[in-house]
Amino acid sequence: MGLTVDLHNDVSQRVKGPRNLITDVSGVKVGQTTVDEGDVHSGVTTIFPHTGNLFRHKVPAAAYVINGFGKSVGLVQIDELGTLETPIVMTNTFGVGTAVNALTKWMLKANPEIGDTTSTVNPVVAECNDGDVSNIRKMRITEDDVNRTLKDADETFEEGAVGSGRGMMCYDLKGGIGSASRVVTVDDKHQYTVGALVMTNYGYLTDFIVNGMPIGEPLAKLLAETKQKEEKGSIITVLATDAPLNARQLKRMAKRATVGINRTGGYIGNGSGEIVFAFSTANQVDHFPTTDFDTVTRFNDNKIDLFFRATAASVDESVLSSMVHAESVVDRKGRLRLNLTDACEQLVAQQPQYQEMVSKVLTDLGVIK
Repeated sequence: MGLTVDLHNDVSQRVKGPRNLITDVSGVKVGQTTVDEGDVHSGVTTIFPHTGNLFRHKVPAAAYVINGFGKSVGLVQIDELGTLETPIVMTNTFGVGTAVNALTKWMLKANPEIGDTTSTVNPVVAECNDGDVSNIRKMRITEDDVNRTLKDADETFEEGAVGSGRGMMCYDLKGGIGSASRVVTVDDKHQYTVGALVMTNYGYLTDFIVNGMPIGEPLAKLLAETKQKEEKGSIITVLATDAPLNARQLKRMAKRATVGINRTGGYIGNGSGEIVFAFSTANQVDHFPTTDFDTVTRFNDNKIDLFFRATAASVDESVLSSMVHAESVVDRKGRLRLNLTDACEQLVAQQPQYQEMVSKVLTDLGVIK
């Protein structure tokens, strides 16, 4: 926290939440564990939709697969039932099984009825491959790492090369965890929040733009040796809102995350996994209902563009925020993987003609005041 990206092309109402994080949606919390040991640079990030018993009081939810090169768990049931009943855990590709076990045990401990007098539970785990930076073959993520994120979740959290984002790269620069929020004012009586959290691990540096400035092109020439041979990254996006949107509307909102992902230069490559989760904290669904009928308030689609715009803007800023907050990291092979700020400083030192562009980019990103 501490840096705010100034999006001149913000398509929303431009009003940000007090933290400018996904946790501006009341009740949402985030927990993180960072593993940085020798050639292992990885971790776990977990998002809680609310502070109560999530299995007994589920939230309306949707999942949307933009491109399915991924190994996530739990999407099928979300798509079928339209609810989320566990926190969302994010980690690296080979940590998914461990995360599923840890999350399932956590839910069983809190709900003795699961698998006994009632149904089983649908753990939700998402991943990106941090094997470019971290020695993923060591399968270092443990259940204790996951448990710490479940135990220590809070309304404030770090962004950048932390948690599950520790080993992630974005546009061939250091990526990681980013978050942002937008306030949606419908009328004098109705105001809601849309929050986004992303784990960024995608994109070509040549394509990278900030507020229309093609800063990626000169950076790509400077750092040619680090360029990917093909687009094979991923991005996981989690959207939260307190607006009364149902699962159908949340899926529509999730699709608009694509707009935010693409606004900085992403194009959704063949080997890239882009998966979006969206949930609402309104109209919670009881696992043990007391009636056969539910009466809920649902937002009308006629003004849902307000939420689509807030989604695009918050995802766009979250991507940039993940890069702004990330520190440069020495990868598993001993190479220094630069963050955006350090790369820009090298560019100016070697090619002073880019001083004006770099200053403008870093000012817009909140690095230079």
